[in-house]
Amino acid sequence: MSNIYLVGFMGTGKSAVGRELAKKKKWRFVDLDELIELREGRCIADIFSKKGEPYFRRLEKKILAEVAGEDKFIVSCGGGVVTSEDNIKMMKKTGLIVCLKATPGVILRRTKQLAGCRPLLNVNNPKERIEFLLKLRAPYYAKAHKSINTSRLSVSQVAAGIIKLLKR
Repeated sequence: MSNIYLVGFMGTGKSAVGRELAKKKKWRFVDLDELIELREGRCIADIFSKKGEPYFRRLEKKILAEVAGEDKFIVSCGGGVVTSEDNIKMMKKTGLIVCLKATPGVILRRTKQLAGCRPLLNVNNPKERIEFLLKLRAPYYAKAHKSINTSRLSVSQVAAGIIKLLKR
């Protein structure tokens, strides 16, 4: 196995779990959204507002392809990376996809203070938006090799759960 890709909706713990998992496995960690922000020199919300979501998704695909060419990476993917069949194929070809899930209420609580940085939640009713996007993305998230519900687990518990999955 080359890499481990953590996918799932924002607020499910992909970055925090990814960092913990990388420490435990002694692999390298990369957060795709952080890498995109670094390359573009601006935050995701700014990219969305100035260049649009299609531009962002093209950039995301390009950077994912670069990372997929590496080995022994724990990759925290943006919540929408799975909406591209090409991205899913690339991740499956180069590693294991683990989908982190959480209830809409937990996601809202975890992302509430970051609303300005989360362009998809800058709406009047963010919980309703979360529920809609979760339903929309469910078939894509279902393509992951494994899933873990993080709603009631600590970061350390989720990382340990992923390590157990890898041993099976």
